[in-house]
Amino acid sequence: MLHFFIATVAALSCWVASVAGFGLVASGNNFVVTTDGGLIFTVDKTTGDITSMLFNGIQAQSNKGKHSQISSGIGASCTWFQGGNQNNYIVITCTTSTLTQYYIARRNDPAIHMGTYTSAEPTIGELRFIARLSTSTLPNGYAVSNTVGGTAIEGSDVYLVNGQTRSKFYSSRQFLDDHVHGVSGNGIAAWMIIPGTAYEGSSGGPFMRDINNQNGGDQELYFYMNSGHTQTESYRQGFHGPYALWFTTGSTPSTFDYTFWEGLTGFLGFVPQSGRGRVSGKASGFRSQFSTLLSIGWSNSAAQYWVRTDSSGNFVSPYMKPGTYTMTLYEVELAVGTASVTVSAGGVAAANITSSLRLPTTIWSLGDYDGTPRGFLNADKIETMHPSDARMSSWGPATFTVGNSINTLPMAVFKAIGALTIKSTLTSSQIGARTLVIATTLAFAGGRPVVSIGSWTSAIPAIPTQPDSRGVTRGTWRGNNILYTYSIPSGTLIAGTNTITISVASGSSGATYFYVRIICSSNNTLRRPL
Repeated sequence: MLHFFIATVAALSCWVASVAGFGLVASGNNFVVTTDGGLIFTVDKTTGDITSMLFNGIQAQSNKGKHSQISSGIGASCTWFQGGNQNNYIVITCTTSTLTQYYIARRNDPAIHMGTYTSAEPTIGELRFIARLSTSTLPNGYAVSNTVGGTAIEGSDVYLVNGQTRSKFYSSRQFLDDHVHGVSGNGIAAWMIIPGTAYEGSSGGPFMRDINNQNGGDQELYFYMNSGHTQTESYRQGFHGPYALWFTTGSTPSTFDYTFWEGLTGFLGFVPQSGRGRVSGKASGFRSQFSTLLSIGWSNSAAQYWVRTDSSGNFVSPYMKPGTYTMTLYEVELAVGTASVTVSAGGVAAANITSSLRLPTTIWSLGDYDGTPRGFLNADKIETMHPSDARMSSWGPATFTVGNSINTLPMAVFKAIGALTIKSTLTSSQIGARTLVIATTLAFAGGRPVVSIGSWTSAIPAIPTQPDSRGVTRGTWRGNNILYTYSIPSGTLIAGTNTITISVASGSSGATYFYVRIICSSNNTLRRPL
């Protein structure tokens, strides 16, 4: 009976495919799906890999040996069914003991709709879907992540290509703004579409960024759900998605309406909109210069969400899973206020949030205290280049005079390059006991700032809690914002020119440029004692 049932389904699928265009044909180990939207794709039912993607007769899948797959392949066992409104949906379910991958075809969509459920982190230590596409068909990816013909200069992921540094990490965008990214060719383009709630099971918050593309022979297109790439929090498990690999003839699609998932059942961890709630409110107390750069985040151990406010601070959250969340107000990338809010299914919780940031009176301040090094030297390049890139301005050793433009002050201090020297001219009324504050976004290998003024040298701060991962060399300054406060004793500063030296203490030594200790400065402030 079981063999007869399979044969019957296969025959029915052949009939649907040949007559209506939309359907699935089971052939050997292959599930061949015709979407009736110009896309025919094939899933290997014994592995869960996608082995073919024909769009308008153009083969998008790479033929170099590796398939498109979740993680690095899961060795899944796959089943399928056709159903939904007028049988307009085909669902392929590929399962392992800790991961389930869903592929959905919706009639007339040139897309592979996907969702991923995990109960444990994959053994490779990160979770991502990789579409391995043909470079001959889809040659136009991110130039900054095209490593073909390059020589590795750091690890196996940063390359020198024709005098420019390239890396898959340089294709990244912050999750807050990363909804659609893709690659293209002649008459074909492939797009990864990631609606905002698709990140709810990811980790790292709104400013986390991860790989979108790499061309190292295959044209790889990614949706990174979590990884150890400068990760600031523990991984979340559960449902990741929905997301989609969408094909066009070249145009960029908008984010798609994924509410059709709610008409289907049986997806592990998927919570429909009817089982979710929202938060509505207003932020206040923020600095006016950041009124157009405000965002709100919500997080707990199970989920994370975010949204930008309007310029008056008003916001409405995405649809969220029920639970109690920490709500955070951000000015650019700096957390300036928190509150607790409970979300109930079907409800809209009213919750306002106020900035608790209180800035002291300062003698001078370098840069904006906003959780980023924007405005400093090389900050405009660091997301798409390695610090050693010839297009970078010199990192130093640098001497900066207070009063000069901060775009001459390097955004990072590297131990192997040398200390940063700051010249500050003070009046007699400005000297005496003072407080120096250095705000950092990220450090590597225990790096932290040590300050010297004349014969006085600060104590070495404790080793900071920062991601155990390269950051600036892989295109990000995002870490755990840490403030370092130094009490400068009376008699140290003089009326006239003072020389302040900021060096890097570290638990590791850096013998070459590529293994330096780094500190990303977001704000250096000399202020009056509190």
